[in-house]
This record gives sequence, C-alpha cells and structure tokens, in this order.
Amino acid sequence: MGKATLAGPLQQVGRTSVLEPGQSDRLVYFAGCDYFRMSSHPEVLQALRRALTDYGLNVAASRKTTGNHVLYGELEQALVSFFGAESATLFSNGYMANLGAAQALAGEFTIALIDERAHSSLMEAARFLECPIQTYPHRDPAQVARRVRRLKRQDRPLLITDGLFAQSGEVAPLKELLRALPARARILLDDAHGAGLLGRHGRGTLEHAGVSRRQVIQTVTLSKAFGVYGGAVLGPAQLRQQLIERSRLFAGNTPLPLPLAAAALASLSALREDPRPRRRLIFNAAYVKSALREAGLDPGEGPGPIIPIRPANDRAAQRLQSRLRAAGIHPPFINYLGKPGEGYFRFVISSEHTPEQLETLIAVLRA
Repeated sequence: MGKATLAGPLQQVGRTSVLEPGQSDRLVYFAGCDYFRMSSHPEVLQALRRALTDYGLNVAASRKTTGNHVLYGELEQALVSFFGAESATLFSNGYMANLGAAQALAGEFTIALIDERAHSSLMEAARFLECPIQTYPHRDPAQVARRVRRLKRQDRPLLITDGLFAQSGEVAPLKELLRALPARARILLDDAHGAGLLGRHGRGTLEHAGVSRRQVIQTVTLSKAFGVYGGAVLGPAQLRQQLIERSRLFAGNTPLPLPLAAAALASLSALREDPRPRRRLIFNAAYVKSALREAGLDPGEGPGPIIPIRPANDRAAQRLQSRLRAAGIHPPFINYLGKPGEGYFRFVISSEHTPEQLETLIAVLRA
C-alpha cells in the first residue's frame, strides 16, 4: 500500500456519503470520527452562522491578554455541566490539551507510565513532565501493578492512557488500572474518542467504567462526537489554575474561533437534550458487530462504533478495496506512517447510517 502520503481529498455530501475528485457517484462513508454527524446538525450550523455575524471570526489574542471572550467561559461552564467535572479549561484542539496538561503538571510526578499504544499527542506530552518515562504493555493493569511495586515509597506516578483507543475501539481498563496504582498516583486520560460517546450520558470512559474523577485528569476534543473543534482539560479547580499559570501553550495560544465556540455550545446542548442519536449509534454498532461475529469475523471487543479489519497482506487489502468500491462504499484504509504491513481498514459506524447502508457493509465484509 506504499509509503505515507496525504489521503485523497473528499467532499462530504449529506450525512453519510462522500464524493471523490472527478467522480459523480457518491460513496457511503464509514470513516472519520463525527459519530453523530453533529458537524452538519442544523442547530449547530445555525449557532455558528449567528456567532459569525455577531462576533466575527477571531479574537486574535491570547486569553491572558485581550482575547478572553465571554463565549469561552460559557463553553467551559457547559463542559463542566455536561461531564460533571469541577473545572474545564479550553484549548484550541485536543492534541494541544494533552500538551498543555503536561506543562501544568511538570515537576509533580517522579515517573510517567504510558500505554505502549497511546496516542502520539500523549507520547509528546510526556516529555513535558520532567520525569522518567516508561511504557507498559497495552491495556495491561497487571504489568502496571508490577512496575508500581518496584517504585520507592516516596515516588508519585502518573499513568497516561487513551480512554477509547482509536485504532482498535478498545477501552482502557480504568477500574483495574486505578486498583494497581497507589492513592498518590494520577491518571492523565485522553478521552478524545470516548467523550460524548461512552457512558449513559456520554461523559466518556470514566462514566463507562463507573469510576470517580478523584485521581483522573480527563482531556477531551470537540472535533469528534461533538462535530466541531477545540479541546479541553477537565479536572479540579486547582488544575485549572495551574494550566493558566504554567502552560506556555495556554498563555501564548490564540483560542478557537468564536463561531466554533458557539457551535460547540449548541452541540453540547443538542446531545444533552436528545438521547436518540446515542441510542441509534449503540444499536447500529451492535447490529453490525453481531452480524460479523455470526459470519465468523472478529469486529473487536470494544464497546464503541470502531471496527478494525486487518488484511492478511497487500493483495487481500486491494481485493477488499475493490469489493467495497463495487458496492458503493468508500474504502477507509489507514496507514499513518506508511510502514509495510501496518495498514488496516477502520470502519466507523455512525448514528445516521441507514439500515440499507449497514446491510451493504455487512454483506461486503462477509464475502
């Protein structure tokens, strides 16, 4: 499948289809992370247009100087309410939220334990912590416990992990990881894919696992389940103060454009007030996974809508690509770094896919 390149440009049409350059036939889109298609929700778009007219596009300054618009405070309070956190601090995107959190926590921990498959933003964030870094085997609390037993009594570990892993759809075993850690430890949880999606109210991996926030710092993005843009760090009020005082990214960064802040407010409100999209997504994902298991395929054990399919070789990948296109489905083949043998298909079910579209995908994968 070749070396790393940019993916071909796509034009999204409607809520579940795309057009490729120079083509007139739509392809069904089982990819991306706009799980509820909130990026095209009429209330979200209306809020964006209204804010563009009322406020313009950009504050063009840091929030620590003249760029602290009232919308940012409103959005942070909406995030506090949605997730049940003590405080929320906005960043321009989820990637930067992880880096900013690490800058605020620098010097507080004696060792960082990071899942070997953690997102690259977490790998980079760990470098800001000013302490030794160790990886641990993927989703393995027993190995975490062994490493903790080797620490000195005065050591204070920070465990770093994704909540919902985007590659596989697996979820971090938060409850077991917390049992393996001492009370003085903390977890930095990148919940980019779990936020808005997992848990009864969409509060993410914490709610899904049934654990408290006492030892967990949760970072989220607004560009996936919420369909907009931006990121935030959720945690105690003291952490917010540290972010404002210590994070160079927070101090020197221009915050997200005001129309996007207004759109995010509308998206949070819509998902909080209407549980039907989450119910549809749960049903759609469970239906497809069940059908694939009945056909002898492994759609993964994760609770979310991500279904990874790893072809045996390049020839098998090309064959599946051809079958998907013949069925009118865009082939979501992913190989971030372009390394041979590392590419795979990542199918993502949304709340808006129709029963006919789901049946077509099932039929192609069964074949």
